[in-house]
Amino acid sequence: MAEVVAIKPAVADGPVLVSQDKGILRLTLASPPANALSLATMATLRAEFDRVKADKSVRVIILAASGKVFCAGHDLKEMTAHRTDPDRGKAFFEETFAACAGLMQTIVRHPKPVIAEVDGLATAAGLQLVASCDLAIASHEASFCTPGVNIGLFCSTPMVALSRNVSRKQAMEMLLTGETIDAATAKEFGLVNRIVPREYLNQVVSKYAQTIASKSSLVVKTGKEAFYAQAEMGLADAYAYTGRVMVENMLARDAEEGIGAFIGKRKPKWTDE
Repeated sequence: MAEVVAIKPAVADGPVLVSQDKGILRLTLASPPANALSLATMATLRAEFDRVKADKSVRVIILAASGKVFCAGHDLKEMTAHRTDPDRGKAFFEETFAACAGLMQTIVRHPKPVIAEVDGLATAAGLQLVASCDLAIASHEASFCTPGVNIGLFCSTPMVALSRNVSRKQAMEMLLTGETIDAATAKEFGLVNRIVPREYLNQVVSKYAQTIASKSSLVVKTGKEAFYAQAEMGLADAYAYTGRVMVENMLARDAEEGIGAFIGKRKPKWTDE
């Protein structure tokens, strides 16, 4: 059985549960009912992501949540409490949004693939969290929204991740209306990869993770890094860059092994080199 460790920087029973089994690290938001992204929660998540960057025993990361809400976004009560500060909360707001941006970029730039397991509502920065992951598998009960416009706070930072997952018109529809979309619409928009019944969600996500974990971690790392890097380039620069990446990849031992195994009709033995 996988070891389960409770990280307790701020809340007695949370805010993140950590477990690892067979190369798969599971990070579970554990501050229901909202699983809000307080500063403590974001710091804990980022610390865990940073901790396993060079850990060869971790090959894939699953980001899940306990309760009926995947993540309700920023902790508005925590933020509102700082309106009584001399600067009306400006410094704390800056710290919060910077921490969130740092966490999202950590996920995107992380060498390990990150899969969001979504069962429940993902709203505002919670949706941003899902959109920042490499893959997202949702239950039929999952739902998504960027409701900031409804409370006088446009979801400007969540739209960075959202607009990199769905079309501009779809992103603006969510941002301007603040309305909630169901899992089927989220899949149609391109925000999630698959929708499965709640009772099979964990099983399906684990299968995805196991499949990815069976690949060469060097090749997966190379591919993930190249994917996001080329997406920010023009066409010619993207081809020039990925051409260089493929040359370096071809020189890797795992490419030599993998191609040799394919030709020899045998199972490859990865060294992650």
